[in-house]
Amino acid sequence: MKKNTILLVDDEWNTRNLLRIYLEKDYDLMEAEDGKQALALIKSVPIDLVILDIMLPCMDGWEVCMEIRKVRQTPILMLTARNELKDKIFGLDIGADDYLAKPFEPEELIARIKALLRRSLITEQHSDNVLMFGDQFIIIHPESRAVLVKDRALDLTPKEFDLLYLLAKQPRRVFTRDLLLDVIWGMKDIRGHRTVDSHVKNIRIKVKEQAPAYNPIQTVWGVGYKFNPADGAP
Repeated sequence: MKKNTILLVDDEWNTRNLLRIYLEKDYDLMEAEDGKQALALIKSVPIDLVILDIMLPCMDGWEVCMEIRKVRQTPILMLTARNELKDKIFGLDIGADDYLAKPFEPEELIARIKALLRRSLITEQHSDNVLMFGDQFIIIHPESRAVLVKDRALDLTPKEFDLLYLLAKQPRRVFTRDLLLDVIWGMKDIRGHRTVDSHVKNIRIKVKEQAPAYNPIQTVWGVGYKFNPADGAP
């Protein structure tokens, strides 16, 4: 059975060596000392998961994460000594899938890697489940991660797409902010509710540019959010 390939991005040899010790038995590993090396590998070699440090020379991990998201949906695990909540929220906002602070326990690292790879596999297996609403007024393509409103593509960030797709898959269900935060961002901190709200707001703004009268995500006051299936959309 082919092993998953993990890219280790860290400028400290000791950290990369420690990760090698924990992971080399079960995964094929590639390494990059800085962001430029990492992006070159991402664009040229199939990578299943990226473990990315924030404090990198020339180009920090935030910028590397954003650049990766422009070309790939590869799972990204931020591994860093910066463990403040605001750093975690920012990383998740720009496209990271998970966040683990140094020092870390190897068992937790391995568990998070397995969870991210499992989630990625599930997404791939269901990638042909195209969603269409309102007589094709809005179409969501999971495989290409594209959203069309009135036959025009929306420019959504990775997390905006994940949020809209999750809601659209169960259009009759009301999702609480806690549940959305847990499923999409892997967080359980109530202070992250503003992350959910800001993503909902951004999606609404982008849709309004193409369909001013259509609100894709409805607020259910005191509960959370639900998808608007565009029945009777103009």
